[in-house]
Amino acid sequence: MANEEQQQAWAAQGIDWVDNAATFEAVLAPFADAVMEAADITAGQRVLDIGCGSGTLLQRTADLGAIPFGVDISEPMTDAARRRVPEATVILGDAQTMDLHRAAGGASFHRVISRFGVMFFDDPVAAFTNIRTATAPGSRLAFVCWREGDNPMFTAGTDVLAAKLESPPAALDPTAPGPLAFGNPERVRAILTNAGWNDIALEAFDGVCNFGIDGSDGVEERLALILANRTGQQARAELEARLGADGWAGAVEELRDELRRQRVDGVVQFPGRTWVVTAIA
Repeated sequence: MANEEQQQAWAAQGIDWVDNAATFEAVLAPFADAVMEAADITAGQRVLDIGCGSGTLLQRTADLGAIPFGVDISEPMTDAARRRVPEATVILGDAQTMDLHRAAGGASFHRVISRFGVMFFDDPVAAFTNIRTATAPGSRLAFVCWREGDNPMFTAGTDVLAAKLESPPAALDPTAPGPLAFGNPERVRAILTNAGWNDIALEAFDGVCNFGIDGSDGVEERLALILANRTGQQARAELEARLGADGWAGAVEELRDELRRQRVDGVVQFPGRTWVVTAIA
């Protein structure tokens, strides 16, 4: 089965994402803005959101008077998207292999968008070929993905827990399905070219990931996301077993102190280095 490992992973990760949806919404807002600007959506257009998550871009699409259609492999996230945007069509499925035309009732899409949702295909050329066949001629693709190089989203604070583990999680492979898979611009161009897309462009975009919500300093918000990710989950299982509940609580407090030291202008915030990618079918 295509993308089976990612489907299993996101069945669990989707719960954490939905539980922390307000934080993700705020922290990733600049990147949603960048995608929507690049997509240039107008009223009446049919818009396909790949990896729609809990519905951020679907809501923005509906607010523009366009017709939103979302696909995601995570059931908790598609359930959340349906609740948030009841006027959208949201399908639990794999955009690499599913018949997107059929799922949309035979209609073609005028826009394809994604915020950090396209980097998880095990065969990205096949996936983007399948997506392109569901679009009308001249349709526009616009997505944002993490850029190669230093990205504090994956290290800030997380490194405190990783240093305590006997076997820390392996570094993310930039060529394997995962958040950094589209970091290299030449790889992205090759994938889209081989999938039949034209006029491919990548623009560097550095948004600020600001964890300060409703006047907070962002420490607890960043802490919650770290404890929910794979390093945080592994750290809790290992350190509680090795050090006991008090030892784990001490490790969490050490992480909290480190996040306080990393505040900028009193708030946990750092750059999110991305590509905004566009292409034409």
